[in-house]
Amino acid sequence: MTFEEFLSTSYTPYHAVENAVRMLEGAGFTPLGGDCAAGGKYYTVRGGSLIAFRLGRGDFKIVASHTDSPCLKLKEEPAIAGEFTRLNTEPYGGGLWYTFFDRPLKIAGRTVVRRNGKLVPVNYASGFNVVLPSLAIHMDREANEKFAPNLQTELPVLSLGKTEWKKIAGEAVSYDLFAVPAQTPFISGANGEFLSSPRIDNLTGMYYSVCALIRSYSYSGTIVAACLEAEEIGSRTFGGAGSDFLRTALKAVSPEGDLSRSFLISLDNAHSLHPNHPEKCDPTNRAIMGKGVVIKGHAGGAYTTDALTSAVLKELFQKHGVPFQTFYNRSDLRSGSTLGAISLGQAGIPSADMGLAQLAMHSAVETVARADLEALSRALDAFYGCDIRFDGEGVTVRS
Repeated sequence: MTFEEFLSTSYTPYHAVENAVRMLEGAGFTPLGGDCAAGGKYYTVRGGSLIAFRLGRGDFKIVASHTDSPCLKLKEEPAIAGEFTRLNTEPYGGGLWYTFFDRPLKIAGRTVVRRNGKLVPVNYASGFNVVLPSLAIHMDREANEKFAPNLQTELPVLSLGKTEWKKIAGEAVSYDLFAVPAQTPFISGANGEFLSSPRIDNLTGMYYSVCALIRSYSYSGTIVAACLEAEEIGSRTFGGAGSDFLRTALKAVSPEGDLSRSFLISLDNAHSLHPNHPEKCDPTNRAIMGKGVVIKGHAGGAYTTDALTSAVLKELFQKHGVPFQTFYNRSDLRSGSTLGAISLGQAGIPSADMGLAQLAMHSAVETVARADLEALSRALDAFYGCDIRFDGEGVTVRS
């Protein structure tokens, strides 16, 4: 499955996990259960989260990403009667909501149905698109000066014609359904430099970590791709980074594994220098699309990188010729955060935050440089294939 295909069909965390499982099983990975053999390839799923392993001994090398992106979640009994059927929604995550108007959207997620005496979750994606229509400029003359959609009265207006909601929900007992961007990924730039698509944040991290895990082999330790749900809403779910999922999965495959001598990359994208707004970037640590992977730092702990873990990545990437750059937010702007810091609350592991430079984060369509995708692939191959050894004096990085 290509990255563009993955972006196109991974509408929700449930679909992203389903696609990743298909890729893993095609490469010989099997569900985790019972005894684990040295060199074995396993995966385990919890809701919209997936953790996959190539089993070695001792330490872990982990790449953690998240499976969710901002969208609109349907409430229970969402149908609003009128001349058109509309759906009552609420924001999921911090989306750039004005970008969701006048674009193709799908209804996707999971429904829970009764099957053979059980309540069974089933993935769902509508075979049709819906739209969130703007109000014409003639009826809102100030729209170009300021457009801040009301979260209750304007975001729910998803036109379904006269279709009855029951024909969509079927016999579902309950559901986690969302209105998600259905825009097809496209390449832009005179030389095809850029890729634009929904869900680049953070299906980039998920897809490339799973692909690198499939390609790589376990050397001194166990290599792990941890793809976790709910980062956009705080990670405090059954399968999120704030749960025990990562910790218990690591202990299940390697009870003797030493977390303090392991290494975790929290893989999530960073803000690129915006060509129209360079003043929004830090003057000395700005990320630029096309300049390689980004090592992210923050004094307040929004990112987990410290001097030692940053040095490990720099040493590794220099050895393998992987282009890299550093990123800090402007000191007078509030930083976003990633799942890395939350994961460390459950499993204490030396960690660094890394990603790619991208534009329009949390928009319905985001943009990344295609050259950086290649750099990320090489960076993850180098990380999974290296040997990172901690001792009382420092760290040795061998490739």
